[in-house]
Amino acid sequence: MTTGAPPRPREPKAVTWLKARRAARNEGWRRTDALVRALVCGVGLMLVGLVMHRVELALIGLPLVISLLLTRTPSGNPSIVSKARPDTVDAGNDAVVGVTVRPGNDAVFTALRMPLPTTPGVGPVHLLPATDGEVRTRVTWNAWGHGIYLRPDHLFAGHDGLHVFGPVVGVVGQHTVLPPIEPLPPGPLPPRAAGLVGAHRSPRPGDGMELRDIRPFQSGDRLRRVDWRVSLRASAAAGGTLVPGTLHVRERHAEADADLLLALDTRLDVGRDVAEWNAEPVGMDVRKGGSLDLGVRAASSIAAAHLRHGDRVGLIDLGHPRGGVPVGSGRRQLQRIRHQLVHSSRRVAGSGEAVLNHAQVPPGATVVVLSPFLDDLLVDLTVRLTRRGRLVLAVDLMPAELAPDRTTPWGAGVVSILRAEHRMRLRALEEHGVVVVPWDGGGQIAALLRQLRGRRR
Repeated sequence: MTTGAPPRPREPKAVTWLKARRAARNEGWRRTDALVRALVCGVGLMLVGLVMHRVELALIGLPLVISLLLTRTPSGNPSIVSKARPDTVDAGNDAVVGVTVRPGNDAVFTALRMPLPTTPGVGPVHLLPATDGEVRTRVTWNAWGHGIYLRPDHLFAGHDGLHVFGPVVGVVGQHTVLPPIEPLPPGPLPPRAAGLVGAHRSPRPGDGMELRDIRPFQSGDRLRRVDWRVSLRASAAAGGTLVPGTLHVRERHAEADADLLLALDTRLDVGRDVAEWNAEPVGMDVRKGGSLDLGVRAASSIAAAHLRHGDRVGLIDLGHPRGGVPVGSGRRQLQRIRHQLVHSSRRVAGSGEAVLNHAQVPPGATVVVLSPFLDDLLVDLTVRLTRRGRLVLAVDLMPAELAPDRTTPWGAGVVSILRAEHRMRLRALEEHGVVVVPWDGGGQIAALLRQLRGRRR
């Protein structure tokens, strides 16, 4: 004989009613607590009036109960539909972000979250009439990185707010805001020895545009290179006939391309306040105005200037060796670099060793190292790269002023030590031939590259 499982005890009706009411909140229209309280209050007034023989109390509660019982529950399935937008935008641009409101039947008003013009994301709640149409707002993307530009949480309500639909968490709209590009003049880079075409003049002769010399015709020269004016003058001096030695050709400089590598230190993100160096910024990938923010903006602007000039530009992520971008040219290369800059900024480790191998740098490439230079290892790697014959330029991303930590009596002393060690590292770089400049918008980068190229010649 087998015995089944013991029967489950029945739940009290009050508990069942509470569970059913809690489940109804998540789907469809539901009665609000205001309606329930008004109904209980009306019934209570009628009962008290009957018990105490107070007709006026019963007359007050009776119309309230009748009006609530005659209130019709709204029908339909209201919804908010977001309008599709591109996955990537440029920092500093603005655009219209909108949603389509479909209130259904008997909805009177809606509470909708929409972003503010200056702060895209989960915005404040706006109370609007429930009508079919579009709700739009123009937003400006002032910061770069991955983020939410829209989350239209909404709630619909019927007459007098006695029935509501929601609240419903809207579909999250995410996008990638690419770093801004500041207009910079491109600096002259040394051409690669293996380059065959490009925007730079090579010291060897070839099929370029810039005149190198005029010399007598030799075996193998093409006839289209003949300078007829010089040849005719030489023939006139020789008696008016083209004899051997009177034919001259134009010799031009060969054109070559140049490689530029941007080595960005993504291990640290330091700002002006020393007390916040170990704290993660709230709601953002990087802190605004910090070293990583300046480095990403600088790398994006330098890459855009040299790619527009015709150079080949690549990216080295010092914190993640596999996160770089090989050298390339064209507009697509700029988009790859900007996307990788945004992706690399999301993986700030706060520690670790920098990686800058000799194999990461192509022969003849110019390297721009962007870092706050807070450790000796990166200084050693930069000096080692310079000793191998590379042209290296260091951009210091350390804030000009540091605010000490006020919660400890050693805050001012810590800042003094940081400043002293930082000056020693920069001095060591300069002693080994590395030019160090602070980032001030990139105005002096082109002049320094021109100066360094003349020094190498």
